[in-house]
Amino acid sequence: MTSQAADEPETVAASRRSKITPEREREFFDAVLEQIRECGYDSVTMEGVAASTRCSKSTLYRQWKTKPQFVAAALRASREVRFAGIDTGSLAEDLRQAARAAGDWSGKDTRLLQALGHAITQDHELQQALREALVDPEVAALQEILRRGVERGEVRAGHPALEYVPAMMFGVLRVRPVLTGQYADSDYLLRFVDAAVLPALGVT
Repeated sequence: MTSQAADEPETVAASRRSKITPEREREFFDAVLEQIRECGYDSVTMEGVAASTRCSKSTLYRQWKTKPQFVAAALRASREVRFAGIDTGSLAEDLRQAARAAGDWSGKDTRLLQALGHAITQDHELQQALREALVDPEVAALQEILRRGVERGEVRAGHPALEYVPAMMFGVLRVRPVLTGQYADSDYLLRFVDAAVLPALGVT
């Protein structure tokens, strides 16, 4: 479907909601998330996204009734588990690989998390979508890395630091821009894992 077809009057196109192509939908989602990163959540409007993607705002409102619903849909569609598939056979090396992966996307995702910070406290659906897209899958993947380390005997089951590894990894991603004005890149995160995470687990 062309953008012109997608922008027909609501009386004609209301029944065609499902016919927006996946490529066009992806364009809408990419546009709203990029505008949030650049301008902040409060500054983004459905009208602004419509203008940037050359569609009518009614097209967006037919698909997603409100901005929070639109952003929540965009977040869910962008889900990508960066820590998935990491399995080197060594807990220390798995965590270093996770640090490298986090460093590759930290700027982009940290900007998004920061921009959504206040909004997610006000809208439950938006908060849930953010967790589903950017938080829960990565935490689950980290927990799987740790579980395998326990099974291999590299760290004892019940070690008190195991619970806090996801918080340590996500915490440093969020706080470094506040402390230094710089995102936590791969080099910084590797040094963090070696200096803080592995010693906390008693792993060398």
